[in-house]
Amino acid sequence: MTNEDRQIREKFKQKTWNEIKTNDSWAIFKIMAEFVEGFERLSKIGPCVTIFGSARTKEDHKYYTLAENIAYNLTSHGYGIVTGGGPGIMEAGNRGAQRGKGASVGLNIELPFEQHDNPYIDSDKSLDFDYFFVRKVMFMKYSQGFVVMPGGFGTMDELFEAITLIQTKKIGKFPIVLVGTKYWSGLLDWIKNTLVSEGTIGLDDLNLISIVDTEDEVLEVINTFYKKYSLSPNF
Repeated sequence: MTNEDRQIREKFKQKTWNEIKTNDSWAIFKIMAEFVEGFERLSKIGPCVTIFGSARTKEDHKYYTLAENIAYNLTSHGYGIVTGGGPGIMEAGNRGAQRGKGASVGLNIELPFEQHDNPYIDSDKSLDFDYFFVRKVMFMKYSQGFVVMPGGFGTMDELFEAITLIQTKKIGKFPIVLVGTKYWSGLLDWIKNTLVSEGTIGLDDLNLISIVDTEDEVLEVINTFYKKYSLSPNF
């Protein structure tokens, strides 16, 4: 243990439990403020589809181009686009939305690395969050569909949270579209061969997910879903 670690530990030991609980209690007001601002501003954006994917995807990558074309295609058919507001796939989504003259929403998260606002978000539709869980509520509540491009842990987190909430009927069902058969097929094979075979999920749970490769297929999945269901907030 370094001297700095020892100093931090001693400072913590000197705090009373009541002081710690008080700090936690005050955090509630900051959390509430993020929820209030998010609800007030996003309730006005209209029907939107969220595009997820890696912040590390470069502009010359095929998935960047595909994400931009997906967003353009969706906005050309009346949907707005929501992203996490950062670079990579998020930037591509907002860029396509702007090109298609649709709503371009960015829900940015403050991180010590890798995350910064991209320049393709509408100035009145850019929100900043400190808390991942508040930000995820906004994605779930105000999205009429999730388009999930290749990504890392953050993308997986958002994907599986949506699947879990729909499976457990905590939110209304909406289309979840995985883009990139080559990228996602290994994960889906594992789900089928392990989770389903072990009985930890049902075979019908796989119906919550579609997997496609083109922008036209994304639009078809989402439009087909909303021929049966109305567009509305999810909870």
